[in-house]
Amino acid sequence: MFIKDLRKCAEIIAGDNSILRELLNPLKEDLTIRYSLAHTRVRPGQTTLAHRLKSAEVYYILEGTGQMYVDDHREAVMAGQAIYIPPQSIQRIRNDGQSDLVFLCIVDPPWRPEDEEVVGGGDLEMETNP
Repeated sequence: MFIKDLRKCAEIIAGDNSILRELLNPLKEDLTIRYSLAHTRVRPGQTTLAHRLKSAEVYYILEGTGQMYVDDHREAVMAGQAIYIPPQSIQRIRNDGQSDLVFLCIVDPPWRPEDEEVVGGGDLEMETNP
């Protein structure tokens, strides 16, 4: 059995400027899983930097509300929703609430720094396509 306590995970500022704690990554720990899992927070009024991953990613929103941008699409998001982000998609998320936007990030295959590219600032305007 493997248990990892979020409170004991190092808190870092990720490449996209979110506040991140990595929970599971088989590239760093002896785990037989094909994905990585991180707990992420974005402060009120903040937007992550536009970035893309070589891997597919899923955000599962735990708390708060925001605007999710994937390529040229924007959608309102809230607690209880899962967002699939295809590989190589330009993504960012904005916290439009009054409290932290908190979500899990699941990356498959597991996240590696060399698989992520920051492509712009958090204030980039992106077209809204329903």
